[in-house]
Order: sequence, then structure tokens, then C-alpha cells
Amino acid sequence: MDIRFFRAINQITGRYHFLDNMMILISQKMRYIFFFILIINWMRKGFGKQFPILIVSSLGLTYLLEMIIKCFYFRARPFVHHTVNTLPPFSSQQSSSFPSRHTTLSFAVATAVMFYERLIGAVMYVLASLIGFSRIIMGQHYPLDIVGSALLGSGASLFTHLFISTRKR
Repeated sequence: MDIRFFRAINQITGRYHFLDNMMILISQKMRYIFFFILIINWMRKGFGKQFPILIVSSLGLTYLLEMIIKCFYFRARPFVHHTVNTLPPFSSQQSSSFPSRHTTLSFAVATAVMFYERLIGAVMYVLASLIGFSRIIMGQHYPLDIVGSALLGSGASLFTHLFISTRKR
């Protein structure tokens, strides 16, 4: 089933030059838009110290969990075992397809922002989803890798938020 969904999405690659370039741009440069949004929100009144602490803690926990998972679980990237359409830059064949670092970190940030500003958080969820989608189109990850990575990043951020809010009381 995962392969079927992957093929349905990945078959778009190479058909539309503009879309290919957009997916590469989203995959590689969206983090700068996230960073810009975070800086703007941090500078706004009312966000205080808790906002950067939550962001940094969420990113740290997400990154740690991702590294631990990659130490104990390996799933080959789609292009290793299947004929797929790929877009540059190309990942190593030795790196695991799950979890997707791009996706986990973007969902962790989007979830953390959601606790402070729902509208901006919702926009960031859409952007994070585009990042995950771009990774499938580029031939780097399976759809279930993206879904699992989104849940991992969001869950880590939720856990961090709950931990910080209980310590604050």
C-alpha cells in the first residue's frame, strides 16, 4: 500500500519542470521561512521567554528521538529497491528513509507555534506538509515515513509543551 501511494505521487516527478523546481526549493529552503516566522513571532509582545524555550526544547527532543530511531531501525530509501523518479540533491543509500529529518523538525516547530498562535501554526502545518510531500516527490521517502515523521515531530513538541507547562506551575 505504501509503495502504491509512493508511486502515485512520485510519478509526477519529471513531468513539469516548474513543479520539480518548486519541490526542490520547498525541500531545501523552507527552513529559512520557518526561521523567519519564528524570529518575527519571538519579537512580538506577549511571547516572552517560554516561546524560544519551547522551540529549542522541541527541536532538541525531536532531533534526539530521530537519531535514536535511526540507530535501531533502518528502512532503505525508495530509490534503493525500486525504480523511481528522483530530484537532486540525492541522499546517501546508507541513510534511513524513516524518519524524515526535514519533516520531523518542521512538524515539531509547527506544533510548538500552534500553542502560541493558532493561525500562524496552521500556516506552518501546511508548509510542513508541503515539505513532507516534496520529499516523496523527490524520491527520498515513502508516504508512511512522512506520516510517521509528522507524528514524531508533533508528539515530541506536544510532550515538550506539556513538560514545560507543568514545570511552570
